[in-house]
Amino acid sequence: MLYNSTMNPLLNPIFLHACAASIQFLFLILILISWVWNRFKIDRTLVPKQSIGCLFYKQTLFCCLVLSLFNLVLCFLNSFYWYRNGWTDEKIVTLLHAVLGSLVWLVVSIYLHTIVVNLSTESRKYPTVIRVWWVFFFTVSCYSLVVDYVYYKRIHDSIPMLFVSDSVSSIMGLFLCFVGLSHKTEEVSQNHNLEQPLLNSSVSRGDAESTYENASFFSLLTFSWMSSVIAKGNKKALDLEDVPQLASIDSVRRVYPVLLNKVESLSNGENQITSFALTKALLYIVWKEVVITGLLALVSSLCSFVGPYLIEEFVQYLNGQRDYKNQGFVLVAAFLVSKIIACFTQRHWYFKLQQAGIRAWTAIVAMIYQKGLTISGQSKQGNSSGEIINFMAVDAQRIGDYAWYMHDFWLVFVQVGVALWLLYKNLGLAFIASLIATIIVLLANLPLGHIQEKLQDDLMKSKDKRMKSTSEILRNMRILKLQGWEMKFLSKIIKLRDEEEGALKKYMYTLSMTSFIFWGAPIVVAVATFATCLFVGIPLESGKVLSALATFKILQEPIYNLPDSISVFFQTKVSLGRIATYLRLNDIDPCAVNKVTRGSSEVAVEIINGNFSWDSNASSNHTLKDINVRVNHGMRVAICGTVGSGKSSLLSCILGEVAKISGSVKVEGSKAYVAQSPWIQSGKIEDNILFGREMDRERYEKVLEACSLKKDLEILSFGDQTVIGERGINLSGGQKQRIQIARALYQDADVYLFDDPFSAVDAHTGSHIFNECMLKFLDSKTVIYITHQVEFLPAADLILVLRDGRITQAGKYNDILNSGSDFMDLVSAHKEALSAIDAIGTTDQEQTDASKKNTINGQNGKPDDSSVSKAQLVQEEEREKGRVGFSVYWKYITTAYGGALAPLILLVVILFQTLQIGSNYWMAWASPVSANDPAPVSGSTLIIVYVALAAGCAICVLARGLLIATTAYKAATILFHQMHLAIFRSPMSFFDSTPSGRILNRASTDQSAVDLQIPYQVASFVFAIIQLLGIIVVMSQCAWQVIIIFIPVAGMCIWLQQYYLPSAREMARLVGVCKGPVIQNFAETISGSVTIRSFDQQARFQDTNLKLNDDFARPKFHAAAAMEWLGIRLDMLSSFTFAVFLIFLISIPEGTIDPSIAGLAATYGLTLNTLQGWVVWTLTNLENKIISVERIFQYSSIPSEPPLVIESNRPNDQWPSQGEVDIHHLQVRYAPHMPLVLRGLTCTFNGGKKTGIVGRTGSGKSTLIQTLFRLVEPSAGQILIDGINISTIGLHDLRSRLSIIPQDPTMFEGTIRSNLDPLEEYTDDQIWEALDKCQLGDEVRSKEGKLDSPVTENGENWSVGQRQLVCLGRVLLKKTKVLVLDEATASVDTATDGMIQQTLGKHFTDSTVIMIAHRITSVLDSDMVLVLEQGLIDEYDSPTKLLEDKSSSFAKLVAEYISESCQNEPFSSNMGVDDKFSKFYILHSVDQL
Repeated sequence: MLYNSTMNPLLNPIFLHACAASIQFLFLILILISWVWNRFKIDRTLVPKQSIGCLFYKQTLFCCLVLSLFNLVLCFLNSFYWYRNGWTDEKIVTLLHAVLGSLVWLVVSIYLHTIVVNLSTESRKYPTVIRVWWVFFFTVSCYSLVVDYVYYKRIHDSIPMLFVSDSVSSIMGLFLCFVGLSHKTEEVSQNHNLEQPLLNSSVSRGDAESTYENASFFSLLTFSWMSSVIAKGNKKALDLEDVPQLASIDSVRRVYPVLLNKVESLSNGENQITSFALTKALLYIVWKEVVITGLLALVSSLCSFVGPYLIEEFVQYLNGQRDYKNQGFVLVAAFLVSKIIACFTQRHWYFKLQQAGIRAWTAIVAMIYQKGLTISGQSKQGNSSGEIINFMAVDAQRIGDYAWYMHDFWLVFVQVGVALWLLYKNLGLAFIASLIATIIVLLANLPLGHIQEKLQDDLMKSKDKRMKSTSEILRNMRILKLQGWEMKFLSKIIKLRDEEEGALKKYMYTLSMTSFIFWGAPIVVAVATFATCLFVGIPLESGKVLSALATFKILQEPIYNLPDSISVFFQTKVSLGRIATYLRLNDIDPCAVNKVTRGSSEVAVEIINGNFSWDSNASSNHTLKDINVRVNHGMRVAICGTVGSGKSSLLSCILGEVAKISGSVKVEGSKAYVAQSPWIQSGKIEDNILFGREMDRERYEKVLEACSLKKDLEILSFGDQTVIGERGINLSGGQKQRIQIARALYQDADVYLFDDPFSAVDAHTGSHIFNECMLKFLDSKTVIYITHQVEFLPAADLILVLRDGRITQAGKYNDILNSGSDFMDLVSAHKEALSAIDAIGTTDQEQTDASKKNTINGQNGKPDDSSVSKAQLVQEEEREKGRVGFSVYWKYITTAYGGALAPLILLVVILFQTLQIGSNYWMAWASPVSANDPAPVSGSTLIIVYVALAAGCAICVLARGLLIATTAYKAATILFHQMHLAIFRSPMSFFDSTPSGRILNRASTDQSAVDLQIPYQVASFVFAIIQLLGIIVVMSQCAWQVIIIFIPVAGMCIWLQQYYLPSAREMARLVGVCKGPVIQNFAETISGSVTIRSFDQQARFQDTNLKLNDDFARPKFHAAAAMEWLGIRLDMLSSFTFAVFLIFLISIPEGTIDPSIAGLAATYGLTLNTLQGWVVWTLTNLENKIISVERIFQYSSIPSEPPLVIESNRPNDQWPSQGEVDIHHLQVRYAPHMPLVLRGLTCTFNGGKKTGIVGRTGSGKSTLIQTLFRLVEPSAGQILIDGINISTIGLHDLRSRLSIIPQDPTMFEGTIRSNLDPLEEYTDDQIWEALDKCQLGDEVRSKEGKLDSPVTENGENWSVGQRQLVCLGRVLLKKTKVLVLDEATASVDTATDGMIQQTLGKHFTDSTVIMIAHRITSVLDSDMVLVLEQGLIDEYDSPTKLLEDKSSSFAKLVAEYISESCQNEPFSSNMGVDDKFSKFYILHSVDQL
């Protein structure tokens, strides 16, 4: 019978559900018909793919799927419940209702997905048939629920299935009703959103792009605002533009000013910020998140104890003890509600913490960057750019990551307190033993914390030293390769890494011991507690034991995390201290220069009684002394003097860069500055010239013309849109200098400061720039310029002559010419250089037609280069896309010891889990269920066996920790060596096209991840998987039927994870890719801070930095949210699984299973959602972190240069004996996609002769030298030295037999000795001899350290001229048969240039000298001159013969040079260039005769 005949059928639940089942069947048929009809009716070609417009579409679809799954589970549970007792009509109806319900809701889900997606844009309603069904379903469910309650209350039956089913259906039906009836509101909202931009066009696009900021409460609660990003990531590889903008509250543009104001208020306006004040300021910008997460953490922690609190009651219930009706379902509901609350609070707790961490990170990075813009030169000497980058890359990151651990300290006390109360409730006074054991464990943290702090400090210091050295080496890799020193400097990095590895090894093994103590801590507490119970006589019942074990398991996490929390706390404390120390460094004194607006007086620049010093602490030895200068508007002022006299320092004091000891400096109007060493930003040439100003095309074209840049831009494939490599690496020295000058000219400043702008350009270009820029373009401007070229001095209104930091002479050219010796010495040296032309004029006048143009050795025209595809030298950073291949994991695992330790680690982890489950199983089985039941074993046996199993667990933990530390250390060491060897052996083209920020990012951030994070992530994932399998085994052993639930839930979990992973993976990669530009921009800013300040562009550069920071924070923020999006869904599924498992336990007949074992299974089930989430979290985190390994492998496989040594083809020790260089049909390009730079050169440099190479800037002079040293390999042709093809021998054999004085003088941090002899091949006497020859002996002897005198980073404490002399000293020590000078005297005065030429002439008489020079006088005494023009040989002959033909290019260059040099001669104003040249030539010829 379906119901009692005396009862009203409308009040009989069985009858109602039979009716509902019938209606469901009819609806199923109806919806299938509707579906088929719509499939035929919709023309898919006419309906564009629309974004889902229906209200809460995804949530509705999810709700329907849940109802289908829920009915399926009820179906299975009913089958299990009744399979022993046979079937009745009532049971068949109930089962039929569940089966049909499952089918109906599955069909509804599919119907929604296929029909609603194809709705037209105008229609935002769900189909009518669906909405009618939802209303009917909700009404019937509510009515049935009331009937269930009344019916079962009357007959006191214990069948609860229909009640549970109707309860869930009512809740879900309410939501579906709301969705079905709320479409009109949504339409209004849609229309309002369409109108809003038209009504308010001022709303910025970026504000509307933040899905987080505009999310509803429900969307925020469930992280559904991330769904669109994850869906997009599942269809394509995410790019940065696919990631939504940050909410305004998280943008660094809003956060940084708040932090800055707070820091300034806490430091009372002074520059004395402490680490404590910095901490307070950081807390101020995240205090809301701190408070909210604190409350969430508290609620989550308290909810986690509900399970242990109820487990004893649950065991007694299973044992047959019923305290009230439906007690089992009340317990299940309590378990489930606590789980759900814990799930939501924990997810939002974690997300909010990460949000706060990202906010703090971006703000502190902005502050470090701002400091880099204002730090003084003296302060910068104590902190290299590598160290400052480390503050940003490592220390700031560590502060952001500390957010994770923010609440751990006080939460431990809450959790321990609640745990002790629970233990007291279950075990009475035995809780005192737990308390004592816990206190001992917690106190053990103090010494461990101090040890870890010290080790962490040592690790960071050693990392700083390594990064500092790496940064310097990467900047100067070109000179290292030219000298053949790269392997020596690699060994220096390896030595620094060895120091770091020593600290790393100690740290990792200390961490292993810490893990051992704290994994063992819960076991120790449990043993102490149970042993006390035994001795005191407190009965151990299985329910109480399981409650205690569950409590210990929860307590394990905070106690286990405590050492990490302490370690991270001290790491963060160290990092805060380091950053605070850096922020306390002295800034440039803003009051050093009195800046006034233009028009207040006639004076543009004025220094009165000025004394200046680079070292503000120096009491006597000032850099500049008694400086008095007055420059009126429109004046041209020239500054000259010998090397090291203080010329550049004088400009620096006008800029306010040098500490002012006394006196006053006034500058009226805006200023522009051109540094001696060009500073070029990565980016387009156009952007470098505009430098933040709007494009004025007319002015721009005039500037290009004045700076002689138009020809260069025509040669470049992309013109002024060409992307320049780091530090202008793909431009010649002259091109970089002229772009610098163009940048200054375009700014239209009032005062222009030029620091020797002509040193890096050839004579013709120098003359052009002087005439067009200085005399014409800047005719009405105030110009102060330093120059070593005397020919540019007569045009100055005022000449300042410096010597030893004092102005010794001042006045016009003719006035000071005879008034003192200093200026006369400079002019005399210049005239001596010019007299070299005399000798040329009186020798070898027989041949007059020797000039050869464009026909040398069959060189005809230029090769066809049209087939070369155009591409920029610097490309976007390459990133892998898609899933991280298994090969990456396998390569990493097998890196250390071939993977031999991996099986051992796996075995130890499995053994640990087995012993841990065994110990808990033992305690559950060996304890009586109640006080009345007999104990299976004696108390002593119970404890002894438990202690033995617990000791085995502890040993496994120790073994695991030591094995992981050993493997991790070895793998990190091998990967470091592989990557750095590949980088140092990579060709120069790699460094040309790769900004150093990318390499530094891998050497710091990625290497840190490999050192300390990835090995533990791999271990955590393996451990989590094994623990999860252990729980499933325990639960299944209790009730095997639960596997039927596990399988679909596990399938859904895997599907969710696979759906989520593509987005998470790409966002993690974007985080890595977006961090590079932040570091790169920072490194560039530090090196160009003087230029940036001189143009008053600090605000623009900070704005760029803020944008880059937000670009980095966007994928990081959304990756954190995506993690919680997945976590909350997995937690819901695991909570649902656990609830079904509990329902099954309370539904099976009493006595079917052992209550103790069922209780044990429930105890393990309490951690199911945490563990399931942990598995996916560790897997996802591992995928995110393993990208660091992927990136290191990427740089470990860079194509290498040819071998350093080819054993089968080594030249003999005397090679080259003659030094003859033969070049045959040489063609060179910098990259396969770039045009030819040298286009078929053929010539011979005779052995023992001096050959000068001249040509316009960009003609290929430096490229020829690079090809000689094989920094660039020929595309075609060959170079022979003494008959040996240089391409057939090893690079080290080639470069060690050649010497070079490079264009950019380079010194490394260290000492004078290490700079002259880095390979340690020479004695001190030989080094002193070389110093004396290059005129530096007296300077070095005057220093306290002599040969061990310090050299700061980049040789900043030595002038550019002195650095060039050190380079001369290097070649004097090496003394090879072939010497190359690449514009080696560009940075020194004429007298020093003459000295260098004499020194080289004296000591390299029998060597082949190849000289590139901009000063024509430097090549006049050459045996041969090679003139290059656009990569082709224009002329190649002796200078005498070339000068005899006045139409030759070389003769024209000399004529231009003489024209400039002789403009103060009596005949200069009345003669043409040719007349001047003839007159000059004749006069000196007569003198010689």
